[in-house]
Amino acid sequence: MLPRSPDGERSGRARVPPGQKVTTTFYTLTAEPVPPVDTASLRIRFWGEVAAPVEITWSELTAPPIVTVSADFHCVTGWSLLGTAWGGACVADVLRKAGVKLRDSARFAMVHAVTGFTTNLPVDVLLAGDTMLVWEWNGKPLSPEHGGPLRLLVPSLYAWKSAKWVSGIEFMHDDQPGFWESRGYHMHGDPWDEERYS
Repeated sequence: MLPRSPDGERSGRARVPPGQKVTTTFYTLTAEPVPPVDTASLRIRFWGEVAAPVEITWSELTAPPIVTVSADFHCVTGWSLLGTAWGGACVADVLRKAGVKLRDSARFAMVHAVTGFTTNLPVDVLLAGDTMLVWEWNGKPLSPEHGGPLRLLVPSLYAWKSAKWVSGIEFMHDDQPGFWESRGYHMHGDPWDEERYS
């Protein structure tokens, strides 16, 4: 986890990024219809710049222990939802548990959704202690409209990087734009630097 001081600041920055307004509503924003996802047949794939491709089942992914964290969520449209509880597993722990071995050339990742949606991340952000694969929100299963059954959570970046309906992660040597990035959104997406658009 990134260090938090008692007054809500994180890493020396204000808790609420510039240009954001705090809300208590978890808004539903998506560019695509909510897909039906059958967890019995869902396989989460890891491939690309890895020693060997790996697939895990839903039951393997969600086997205990489940980690619950309190994290803030910042949407590029200007709202921030603070301090809600997310349950799941850190991406770094999932990769370790699944036996995914990254090549030295794995510098970036493309997160894939069952809908075909993609978003790119630096590998160091993907493996950060607060980046998670989540399937619970506030103690309940994550609803389909919010990305259930499986969503990426990247509290350090704008929420479009927290891809919904995750089906796999592709590791890459070179950075490539995902769905929104290829439509003018910033390749990185840091809320405190207001990296909204390219």
